[in-house]
Amino acid sequence: MSVNGRSITSAVREIINNDISFQDSLERGYCNISAVARIIKPQVNRLLEKNIRVESIITALKRSRKFYDIQDRPMLSILASSTISVKTDVAKISAGKGKRTMEKVARALTRYAEDFISVSESALSVTMVIEDTSLHKLKAIFANSNILEVEAGLAAIIVNSPERIIKTPGCAFAFYNQLARRHINIDDTVSCYTDTIMLVNMVDVGKAFNALAELISSCRRDLKKNDEIFKGSK
Repeated sequence: MSVNGRSITSAVREIINNDISFQDSLERGYCNISAVARIIKPQVNRLLEKNIRVESIITALKRSRKFYDIQDRPMLSILASSTISVKTDVAKISAGKGKRTMEKVARALTRYAEDFISVSESALSVTMVIEDTSLHKLKAIFANSNILEVEAGLAAIIVNSPERIIKTPGCAFAFYNQLARRHINIDDTVSCYTDTIMLVNMVDVGKAFNALAELISSCRRDLKKNDEIFKGSK
């Protein structure tokens, strides 16, 4: 069915293409299609400049499902090949960015390089993730000047993935989404080459590890199933 020279299916597909959470729900088959149709109906109406029936959007969503087959996407093999490690008793300290701050960060890295897990910076601040036992050393270097935030009692969950993750969209979202579904807050996160590092509260580390392990195991099962189907079709 076309409206103003454009099909409802193409309008629905455009909306889904711009929202990875909708794509994920369609890929994995856990979404309520009727509910998704009601959510995106206002956007469909704006694109087609007409009030479209929910039933028509539901039909378009069902047709669009085949375009979001996770089994054919490179993200699946990347997630399946990822491994998880956990560093407990971690702290983070953030300071306002400036010349003196960066000099102090450089000094701390030189003295205590083995204690650092990651360093990240934005336009206004720099955040250092370190072992809990080294927090007092870093605070001494900064002498509490220009410190924005200090938090201890954290755990760093480090997911190491194949190099292809750098050029493949959606992988980091899959990790974050897995934790969000279980209401686990990510206190801080940084991506460093092939590592995705997520800081969570120590009380959540077991649940977070299990959630990510479940995601990776599920992808490995799906990948194995795909291989079997492929071999059987030859």
